[in-house]
Amino acid sequence: MTNEGTTSRVWFITGASSGIGRELAIQALAAGEAVVAVARHTETLAGLAQSDQLLAIEADVRDETVVAKAVGQSVTRFGRIDVVANLAGYGLFGAVEEASDTQARAIFDTNVFGVLNVLRATLPVLRNQRSGHILQGSSYYGQTADPGVGLLAATKYAVEGLSDALAAELAPLDVHVTLVQPGLVATPFLSNLAAATATHADYDQTVRTLQQAIGALPAEAFSAVERVAAGIRTAVASDNPPRRLALGVAGSDSMRSALAARLDDLDAWAAVTELVDAHAG
Repeated sequence: MTNEGTTSRVWFITGASSGIGRELAIQALAAGEAVVAVARHTETLAGLAQSDQLLAIEADVRDETVVAKAVGQSVTRFGRIDVVANLAGYGLFGAVEEASDTQARAIFDTNVFGVLNVLRATLPVLRNQRSGHILQGSSYYGQTADPGVGLLAATKYAVEGLSDALAAELAPLDVHVTLVQPGLVATPFLSNLAAATATHADYDQTVRTLQQAIGALPAEAFSAVERVAAGIRTAVASDNPPRRLALGVAGSDSMRSALAARLDDLDAWAAVTELVDAHAG
């Protein structure tokens, strides 16, 4: 397939085996767009509509060489990449102290260094095109954190920081960057959370209490993945896409509260802040 003479987008989607990534692939294919669906195991992609518009690739985002090869296959097949949905990732639940060093490094390997591997592989294509849109998988936990999600939030904060710089670097090249910040979504994400190695009773009143509260949430507290994906597609279709796209009112409210608290701290401690710059005498 070549895309000359058509406006159909070509999507490169990591984490396409489930959740938001899978739903984006489904909706893009239904719209007649081309999709490169990337997953660690291609058998998890078997349910996607089979067509000439779908290229399923088995790749682990933690392997830079494999990711680069996947991007090369994508360009060979479709001629370009229009949207990079950098969504592969997973969660780790437990107090910061309870996560082992191995677990902490593992979640960063996927959620941060995997993101960087995808960027290094796809950015030469987008820069050469002088066009494209990068969707960075974040969360409302990219702006706030609760007991038990410290390691997950740390990876999302890292993605948000590098994405702010990336957006400024790519703006002159007409390549957009949007941080996708869903709240709680009806996907397998929560059921697939890894658990911290250790547990300490001192954290029961915080970490375990929150875990129980999340487990007791009704179904209506979770956004439909179809609507989340549709919201992302709306942003991609925009001539002026947002830097950050909050998806779900509860997550948006949590971020607003966190941002307001930061501003309150700046104001409350302004006198001390200003003393740092005060001239002697």
